[in-house]
Amino acid sequence: MSSEPAAQAIAASLAEIRTRIERAAEAVGRPAGEVTLVAVSKTFGAEAVAAAIAAGQRVFGENRVQEAQGKFPELRARHPDLELHLIGPLQSNKTAEAVALFDVIQTLDREKLARALAREMARQGRRPRCFVQVNTGEEPQKAGVAPAEAAAFVRLCRDELGLPVEGLMCIPPLEDAPAPHFGLLRGLAADCGLAGLSMGMSADFEAAVQLGATHVRVGSAIFGSRS
Repeated sequence: MSSEPAAQAIAASLAEIRTRIERAAEAVGRPAGEVTLVAVSKTFGAEAVAAAIAAGQRVFGENRVQEAQGKFPELRARHPDLELHLIGPLQSNKTAEAVALFDVIQTLDREKLARALAREMARQGRRPRCFVQVNTGEEPQKAGVAPAEAAAFVRLCRDELGLPVEGLMCIPPLEDAPAPHFGLLRGLAADCGLAGLSMGMSADFEAAVQLGATHVRVGSAIFGSRS
């Protein structure tokens, strides 16, 4: 288990983040219950996750299939109500593992991956919910569909392939003010008839909540800085 001071720090951080989510939601007349806090546990060990679980957290985000495979099966055996989100890029050759392990895949971003996921979900009889990742800043080095292509891609995934697409996700450029990107994502989701909006991280989750986020992905503000 994690050391007592580290576990206490994680519990205190979680309590503070939840309070800040509540206040941000309240400020725009939203119930805080509409916002799911995804605790991003990538690079932190099972002890840190166990401390967050002890503090009442049940939804976690991981960047890599392999890392999550090493960490979560044992935790899930003890806590069957955990929900696990993949928030990092997914290679098409890892779809079998991803479908078996994750409850939500937030990084659906290209046709090849969509078709691989559809095949794998049919084969396993397991249907993790999906978010389409949108590259709102149109950054060449970043994953995600271009905003202009989002509606057509959602139609392909949802209508042709039958994937359980429930929302859109974005990671704004570091150097940009995040609010315009959050507003853009909200508009695209509305155009697609999607309710889910995964946006906002440790530095900007309050702005995301005020602009309609249903999921915020918070890591360092809960677990501390990554080595």
